[in-house]
Amino acid sequence: MSESEPPAPDPAPAARTERSPRRGMCAAVLSLEAITLGLTTPVMITIAGVGTATALSVGLGLALVCLLLAGALRAEWAYGAGYAVQAAAVALGFVIPVMFVLGAIFAALWATADLLGRKIERERAAAWAAWHEEQAS
Repeated sequence: MSESEPPAPDPAPAARTERSPRRGMCAAVLSLEAITLGLTTPVMITIAGVGTATALSVGLGLALVCLLLAGALRAEWAYGAGYAVQAAAVALGFVIPVMFVLGAIFAALWATADLLGRKIERERAAAWAAWHEEQAS
């Protein structure tokens, strides 16, 4: 670099403001799952014969938990709670058999989003570290 060229801007502030791919993908899965779980409520009432109060508390309760967890994904504990929601969605299959399939699909989507998001974040951090090392030398 010659003296007439300005120094390259430090990308560190941009790196701190980048959105987490893990958080974004997991929030998307939870948001879509909230819709699915909310729609299980009328199915539980009309087809499975579950009481209205129970169906509302289970179906809408799980949907609300999904939405709250989607907002709480800044904390690491929320990812573990997300796995618990996936188990609950699969267990809902004992009431509505199709939820075994839908729950398994969402559990696979959740695990993929979590694991792939972690991988992307690791690779991004390694790339930034390599860039900083290159700039320092």
